[in-house]
Amino acid sequence: MESYGEILRKAREEKAVDLEIIARETSITQEYLEALEKEDVSAFPGEPYLVGFLKNYAEYLEVDVNRVITLYHAKKIQEAPPPLALTARERPRFLIPLIATLCIILLVGLIITFSLILKNKLAERAEEAALARGTEFKKYELTEKPFSGRLYKSDQLVMGSEKGNIFLTVAETEGIFGLETPTGIQYVELSEELELDVDGNSIPELIVYVSDVSQKNVDRGAEVKIMLKNASSVAIASPDENQIPNAEDLPKEQSRTEIFSDTRAYPFTINASFRGGCLFRYRPDRKETVEDYFASGDILSMTASNGIRMWISNGNAVKLQVVANSKTYDLAVPRAGEVIAQDIKWIKDTDGRYKVVIVDID
Repeated sequence: MESYGEILRKAREEKAVDLEIIARETSITQEYLEALEKEDVSAFPGEPYLVGFLKNYAEYLEVDVNRVITLYHAKKIQEAPPPLALTARERPRFLIPLIATLCIILLVGLIITFSLILKNKLAERAEEAALARGTEFKKYELTEKPFSGRLYKSDQLVMGSEKGNIFLTVAETEGIFGLETPTGIQYVELSEELELDVDGNSIPELIVYVSDVSQKNVDRGAEVKIMLKNASSVAIASPDENQIPNAEDLPKEQSRTEIFSDTRAYPFTINASFRGGCLFRYRPDRKETVEDYFASGDILSMTASNGIRMWISNGNAVKLQVVANSKTYDLAVPRAGEVIAQDIKWIKDTDGRYKVVIVDID
């Protein structure tokens, strides 16, 4: 049966194109291209990278992408080790059912015992935590990362909006989870997942799932998971002016391009629309770095207070927009195959104005 590596190699040879040229035009290194043709999966850091590069290489060579991916998965299945049952030595027929029955009885007993112990421990810890809290109530900011934890009555959640932060207060944790919003108290039952419109604009901003709530003890709180539906709802603090560098302190050899300026600094959002496949890495406000492979048609929104550092394997594959203070600024699209490494951040210029600039980095 023909393999995906042979299809790629034959298509390239028919087009008489060197791997070096293909590497430059697709932003896929020659090492990875050779590994695809040799079907050497060990050369890739993970399957998502392999599949992404495989799709891009097939599209470039104008071969059937679906067929190439199907052949890859077929080979993966063929190379998987055979089930242990096929290689095990045959035992007496009565022995296997007997062992299986005893194992099932033992396993069920262990599960029941462990579940009872765990349930009692969790109940004790919840009650201890409730007593320890006393009258102390906490405030949580909702970010791109889903919130998962136990909330208690009067705890607050802070959600961002175009008009500023919205404060949501836990109103009920006995028998049902209630969240007080500007439009009134909204309830979510145990094991229920609901989309909530908290500001009255008829567009849900939150997804709330309740995994545990006491039927008769309000002090135990409620175990919930809360996710934002869009990046504009992220609670973003005002920029820390102590973290904003002065223009004269930046290296003179470091080129920078001004996007816009104002008399004050405020949070801004970068929208990325992907027109082709590329690796994209970003880090907002010096927080945890996020890296992923994006394909044509994908969209990403990033919000920051002071700045965002980005690395793009193929700058021509993505269109960037900066949204700030209800205004949108389109950024220039780099050349095909150009690797981008830059900061988009606030600086304070010598005239006292704050400016958002693009700074190229090594």
